[in-house]
Amino acid sequence: MSFAATSSEAAAKVRNTYAGIPESGFIQRDFGLWMCIDAWRSDGLPEGSEEELFSYEPAGKANLWGLGWTEAALVPAFPERILEDRGETEIVQDRAGRGVLYFKGRRQGFMPEYVSHPVTDMRSWQENVKPRMQFDQPGRIAERKAEAAIAKEAYERNHSLVCQNIIGGYMYLRSLFGPEALLYAFYDMPEVVHDCMKSWLELADAVTALHQKFVTIEEVFFGEDICYNHGPLISPEMIREFLFPYYQQLLTNIRRRQPEHTGLYIQLDTDGDAQSIIDLYVEGIGCNIFSPFEVASGSDVVAIGRKYPEIVLTGGFDKRILAAGRAAIDREVDRIFPIMFKRGGYWPTCDHGVPAEVNWRDYLHFRKRCLEFA
Repeated sequence: MSFAATSSEAAAKVRNTYAGIPESGFIQRDFGLWMCIDAWRSDGLPEGSEEELFSYEPAGKANLWGLGWTEAALVPAFPERILEDRGETEIVQDRAGRGVLYFKGRRQGFMPEYVSHPVTDMRSWQENVKPRMQFDQPGRIAERKAEAAIAKEAYERNHSLVCQNIIGGYMYLRSLFGPEALLYAFYDMPEVVHDCMKSWLELADAVTALHQKFVTIEEVFFGEDICYNHGPLISPEMIREFLFPYYQQLLTNIRRRQPEHTGLYIQLDTDGDAQSIIDLYVEGIGCNIFSPFEVASGSDVVAIGRKYPEIVLTGGFDKRILAAGRAAIDREVDRIFPIMFKRGGYWPTCDHGVPAEVNWRDYLHFRKRCLEFA
């Protein structure tokens, strides 16, 4: 299996996909192999990079960070320290200030269990966390300038699409309060939630303004994880009250600093079943890319693509089918890919990270089928 694309060609394909151009070729990258690659190596996967083995294209994007993704962008981060020794387990304070229950000597390979979070009231927020959300913390500005300079070079060399990644408001608040406590906080201390979001906006606005001195941001990608397998984790009313005003202001400010007539793609990483909030985010913040659609939550990208011809979809290939063998893979490829290729605006990936139970030889077959639509 061989397929080669230059970084410039990959960037052009990303732009064609985002523009929804029919039959422009699928992006040849997957959501992620972090859950399976070690097991595959042990099972005889040949040596070589993932790009070489699976014919992935270059990314085609220059990513800007510095605003968090699954946890708040705290500078300085909380020091990691043991809070409690429980014999075979221990509670450790992580970089986000959360108390995490671990088996001793193990930090990876299982879902973490969080037993505490750094924000419990206005005082804990203002004293322990809010100062870490300030823009002018030592090191933050220098790191942002260095990364923006790299993005500028990638754009000038390959015309890479410049993407600003930002932790979404729900994910940010969840990392501060915890998922259950946050639901109470919306009702019991909305003033604390709003103050947290004001700091989110101030930091995001300052960082993007700095980045925009170097590059033109073409995409804003919110890491939100706001859905589970039956829909959104908070109500549309809460989204409108606690998230959208801050998103809208940030996006307005970013657009105001852009060159005239520059478009801005808005991508939302939702997880779960996002079908009931597509209209909400399209109308509320102009979202036009949703990812990754998860089949196990009832998402069918063919049906969703027909209902929403104007949005870009990623994901949508069932991880369970990837694990079911080549015949099952072929049936699903033949059901989805020809339709979505003609439609355009689709990036086919496993509907989340590829799990270890998928055989690498079957995954290689899946990648060969993807290349038929490259």
